[in-house]
Amino acid sequence: MTSIKILGINSAGFNTSSSLIIDGKIIYAVEEERLNREKRTRNFPFQGIKEALKTAGIKLEELDAIAVAWNPAINLELHNHAQSSKARYLGEIFYNVPSALMSLKKNNQSSYSRQVIEFKDGTNLNIYYIMHHLSHASTFYYSPFETASIMTIDAFGEKECVLFAEGNNTELKTIWSQEFPHSLGGFYSTMTEFLGFQPQSDEWKLMGAAPYGDPKQFYEKLRKLIIFKDDGFELDLSYFNFYLFHRPGRFTQKFSDYIGLPPNPKDNALNELYYNLAASSQLLMEEIYFHLLNQLHKKSKFKDNLVLAGGVVFNSVANGKILQNTLFKEVYIPPVPDDSGGSLGASYYVYHQILKHPRKESLSNNYLGPGFNDSEIQDELDKYKVNYSKLENPSYTAAELISFGKIIGWFQGRLEFGDRALGNRSILADPRNPEMKDKVNETIKYRESFRPFAPSILIEKFSEYFEDATPTPFMEKVFPIKKEKQSLIPAVTHVDGTGRLQTVSKEQNLLYYSLIQEFEKLTGIPIVLNTSFNLKGEPMVSSPKDAIRTFFTSGLDALIIGDFLIVKK
Repeated sequence: MTSIKILGINSAGFNTSSSLIIDGKIIYAVEEERLNREKRTRNFPFQGIKEALKTAGIKLEELDAIAVAWNPAINLELHNHAQSSKARYLGEIFYNVPSALMSLKKNNQSSYSRQVIEFKDGTNLNIYYIMHHLSHASTFYYSPFETASIMTIDAFGEKECVLFAEGNNTELKTIWSQEFPHSLGGFYSTMTEFLGFQPQSDEWKLMGAAPYGDPKQFYEKLRKLIIFKDDGFELDLSYFNFYLFHRPGRFTQKFSDYIGLPPNPKDNALNELYYNLAASSQLLMEEIYFHLLNQLHKKSKFKDNLVLAGGVVFNSVANGKILQNTLFKEVYIPPVPDDSGGSLGASYYVYHQILKHPRKESLSNNYLGPGFNDSEIQDELDKYKVNYSKLENPSYTAAELISFGKIIGWFQGRLEFGDRALGNRSILADPRNPEMKDKVNETIKYRESFRPFAPSILIEKFSEYFEDATPTPFMEKVFPIKKEKQSLIPAVTHVDGTGRLQTVSKEQNLLYYSLIQEFEKLTGIPIVLNTSFNLKGEPMVSSPKDAIRTFFTSGLDALIIGDFLIVKK
């Protein structure tokens, strides 16, 4: 039987990406920024597509379908005469003909769009344009659940910013949605900008700063800007500009006057007032989040399992509180809940919902990008005349160096798909050293001192160190660290006594598991400090060349890349 090959593309907005599934199995997935080295790039994912096809050994014309995580037909519901009456160049016939024809249909709301280009050589491109939030919701297809309630939530996609759905084996059914501009993602990005950070990029800075503040000072004022409804919520839009795309800034002067603070200048250090505002913003975000999830629980017939996706789902602090604040019993959050994961979701939507193929497997890890063997790594080291030594046991050497207080770059296997480094493109350090958090922030990451680092822990040991925690393989939830353990791992204990957990199993990543196991033998602690292998403002390293350059332009002490060790004198 012929294999079904589907290329997925996210080409709208930030974090463009590409993925390839064959017969329902993920073969390759990568964010374009990792390859073109442009952080949060908007460029079309040419490089990722080429690498995906190369990895699978196929040509573009051998694809059965191409799935795009955006349905432009929704943006054509209102006929724009100035843009659509004629083509400015002849290629725009692809746009102005469907736009004109849609204007003749009374009910022209599109569920998905399809475009087929037949070539003279007998091949074709069969392109499906899938709704943005349905692409997010298709995370369900690679979750471990047969049935689940689904919520997708972000700034906006086409015209929606919240979607409730039900997943039942291969069927995905929408049960409710909330349209832009009443957007939790829009609100949180506004507060990110007000604090002096980059919106749609630095939201985790707000999340990291929140525990340093007291939410009481600004909570009541912010709460009055939100109307909680039986169906969703609304914002008082007179205080916001984020939905007016022609206006600079995401908040109005009225908002600043109401809060009683000027916006913090970009990249300016936070003082107590802005920490308090961050804390209030995070608290209100969580309240809205749980309000929506409890509404979903009432509307959906699947009461136990929950699947989440969309950019807001990167809020790992809120995620760690879901089971305590809702009636759901199990939660699945993918390693790529943001738009970059849309390429994968769109592919699965076409494969299961449209083409009706059965489900085969869940996503057990996110090591889906480029990988390099020792021969390729050695060639690169020789090319740049780097001094190195060959290791018999990289995991032991890494653990030993970390136990000696060294900060190491760890480059192994295939690149992670998603914003979390999960042990293949990581910077690792000793969690026992109370000065290590500041040292890594100052000399390696060149970033704010309040930014926390994640504890990677052997899966068998997480309940010994964390309260009310569940296995968390994708670093997607924050949990309290037990009080008696906090002094043992101060470098990964945030100011509020929590940690963004990553549980590591042999099945997920044997080499990284072995490293942590060796560290435990040396120190008695089954945890290492883990952060992504990159410098501030740069994407996570992808290739040996990226790793070598980052190593020599940062304060890293050593680099273990494949079976090779590089140290600074």
